[in-house]
Amino acid sequence: MTELYPQATEYLYTYTHALEESSLCALEQRALFGLESDNIIRSKLSIDPSRSPFIKGKLSILFSGTSVPEIAGQVDQIDLRDQTFKVRFIKINDLSKEQKIAFVDQRMIEKEIGWRIIGTAKMKDPDILFGIVPFEGRWYFGTYQESKPIWHHHVIKPQEYSTAISTRLARAVVNIAVPNPSGLRIIDPCCGIGTVLVEALSMGINIVGSDRNPLVVNGSRENIAYFNYNGIVEVKDIADEESYYDVAIIDMPYNLYSQATTEEQVAIIKHAKRIANKAVIITIENMDNEIAQAGFIITDRCVANKGKKGLFSRQVIVCE
Repeated sequence: MTELYPQATEYLYTYTHALEESSLCALEQRALFGLESDNIIRSKLSIDPSRSPFIKGKLSILFSGTSVPEIAGQVDQIDLRDQTFKVRFIKINDLSKEQKIAFVDQRMIEKEIGWRIIGTAKMKDPDILFGIVPFEGRWYFGTYQESKPIWHHHVIKPQEYSTAISTRLARAVVNIAVPNPSGLRIIDPCCGIGTVLVEALSMGINIVGSDRNPLVVNGSRENIAYFNYNGIVEVKDIADEESYYDVAIIDMPYNLYSQATTEEQVAIIKHAKRIANKAVIITIENMDNEIAQAGFIITDRCVANKGKKGLFSRQVIVCE
């Protein structure tokens, strides 16, 4: 079967995030792509844009050029036969006034490109969505995949408590911990009500959970089942964990549901070093000394603020 258009070997990922999420978004970008950007990232890596709570969409680059007419001259080789399509000008947030393109000009660009494609244009629910975007002095055209906010569906769950991390933070933390999860075994040994577990399982990641509190373990199991995911959650203290994992994700216990003394928190980090090659630790306290004492080296970090004023902050620390 003849290909309808060339296969992409590079991709553009468009981003959006709240100001208070800047540090967290940048850490996730560094983990996934090895670089960071305010609004767009170009990479040879192909990932599902719905993995990230910050990615708006993914452009699989088919053609590039220095101008819109140059792009138009390339897309006329696309023959979609009986398939429908739509061309969308991809908006990028936070551009300078000089870089912004007026709405009417965006529509003209879409039409100029669309007229050159052999196929049937359809504005709603087309078979193929194309995108065009200017970036670093060039124009890029390709198929565009919108991100689906899967984590939104996990906000309301049967069991929850107010101090649990948000679904957005949990999803970003999973990406930071396991940017390439293929073949890896992950553990959340202080899983609480399972916010991290739900996000990881929704991405098809091989993760198990445990907690020494049977009440929150029951809550975690209920939440996982509520979203029709299959996950193993055991009542177990991390000190009793005997298996070895590639990565441990640890939201340090600090609230009335998962009380832990300073000594117990230090012990958790030491046991994390014992059972995993790598750990991502979420903490409201400075634990750099304790992390070093456990034998971990901090390789990256960020601050995840809650609310625009940053009245409540957590540190996300990558340790290896």
